[in-house]
Amino acid sequence: MSDADDAVRMERLLGAEVALAGVEKRWADTLAVSGVDLLMPAGKFTALLGPSGCGKSTTLRMIAGLETPTAGVIRIAGRDVTRASPSERNVSMVFQSYGLFPHLTVAENIVFGLRVKGVGRAERERRLDRVAQLLELTAQIDRKPAQLSGGQQQRVALGRAIISERPVCLMDEPLSNLDARLRHDMRAELRALQRRLGFTMIYVTHDQVEAVTMADQVALMRDGALEQAAAPKELYRRPATLFAARFIGTPPMNVLAPAAFGERGAAFPAAGIQVGIRPEDLRLDPAGPLAGAVIGVEFLGGECLVACAAAGERFVAKVDGAFHAEAGEEIRFGFAPEAVHAFDIRTGGRTDEIARAVARRLCGTDGA
Repeated sequence: MSDADDAVRMERLLGAEVALAGVEKRWADTLAVSGVDLLMPAGKFTALLGPSGCGKSTTLRMIAGLETPTAGVIRIAGRDVTRASPSERNVSMVFQSYGLFPHLTVAENIVFGLRVKGVGRAERERRLDRVAQLLELTAQIDRKPAQLSGGQQQRVALGRAIISERPVCLMDEPLSNLDARLRHDMRAELRALQRRLGFTMIYVTHDQVEAVTMADQVALMRDGALEQAAAPKELYRRPATLFAARFIGTPPMNVLAPAAFGERGAAFPAAGIQVGIRPEDLRLDPAGPLAGAVIGVEFLGGECLVACAAAGERFVAKVDGAFHAEAGEEIRFGFAPEAVHAFDIRTGGRTDEIARAVARRLCGTDGA
């Protein structure tokens, strides 16, 4: 292979599709992952998101071959790898701890896997040079891990994954050890790198900001099951369940009983539905259908978060930063009909037909 061909290959890798069908993992009486069906498209960034203990890391480890499913099928690039060893899956992995060898230099850490595989010295050096430039590690190439910052160590771990030129890269909370500012910077760098190189990224995180800012697809998990898989905007704008509505968003969606809306909400049975409205969709309106007594105001500069109580429930509105109110003061809010979400209390599922009926009633557009 010529240098020109190799340069093209390194510039843009060919990602591979990863598909899970009915994947389950059980330890004795504990069901860690339950019947997950999920397609992770080739060349795209999929984030496995959810609270601690929801099964996201176990799912990643099954894709990597570090755990064997109790049931179900895992396919990579169309090939059944359910029982295949990690080395047979053609994937790379970056762990939370980075796993760098302290006695090796940056260069030695990055090419370690290539040396184990018997890749020749000239080829190793060609790949190392490109990866070091890509990750801006050229100046640190002869340093040991202890001489690097947290962000530089993360880049070395990433470089070790990239240099293998495998079509699928798995990451298990790789930024959790970094401080907030560096984590923000690394999110942008990592996302740009994935887009440039084109490999399939599967990324575990409990941080919804990481998930929605980086991923093409977010797979939200709860208690070992897949709650919803969708593009970040779809997950935010049309949460399929109460759990998704409450988990995604900062602050999360307000979910209220119809009684919180006074007379206009009285027509709907409190035992059957709950009404959801995002804080940013609430606007100050003296004739609005939602009234609440101010509990507190959190000033954030250009905006304020106003916490209110209505009919024994709490909700939050995001308003202009110039807003001022005293505790106990009653304020009314309005909202557009399309801002209304409705969820069935029994199933926790979204119900658009009822949401439209609720919106017409609450917004006064049904002739009431």
